[in-house]
Amino acid sequence: MIARIAAFLLLFYILGYALFAVLLPGAGDDRRTDAIVVLTGGAKRLERGIDLLQRGRAERMLISGVDRAVRPSELAARYKAEQRLFDCCIDLGREAVDTRSNAEETANWLERHKFKSVRLVTTDWHMPRARLELSRKSDGLAIVTDAIESSPRFRTLFTEYNKFVLRQAAILVGI
Repeated sequence: MIARIAAFLLLFYILGYALFAVLLPGAGDDRRTDAIVVLTGGAKRLERGIDLLQRGRAERMLISGVDRAVRPSELAARYKAEQRLFDCCIDLGREAVDTRSNAEETANWLERHKFKSVRLVTTDWHMPRARLELSRKSDGLAIVTDAIESSPRFRTLFTEYNKFVLRQAAILVGI
């Protein structure tokens, strides 16, 4: 009996991983939101956020998880954006060090600005856990996901799937 339960759980886990890997989220649509939040750490994330902001798809953007040494002028130069865009409409969040603290930093920023909808920009393999964390911190917030397509390696997907499963288990037991 125990062997059957273990086999069932293993099969459930393997099927969950397969679905996680095959059903990675895609790019968001072009609808307008109150704000955009870009989580640092992956290619093309900032480019996507800046493009959306320049096209008027939101009024303000937070870049969460920015190193304390980085200045807005450096980001403007690196991503070929006008400095005035950074001056008026882009905030640099410097408190986050991981996905959970990204969500906390984002929720505080959204509440401070009284935003009701947000476009979350991160890499496709990271989106499920990032969305989970943000939705836990922000009641009633409309979240539009905008995943940056990548070609993750098996190890990246496997690690992220395990983090996602473990986080869901921790939530179930109240951690």
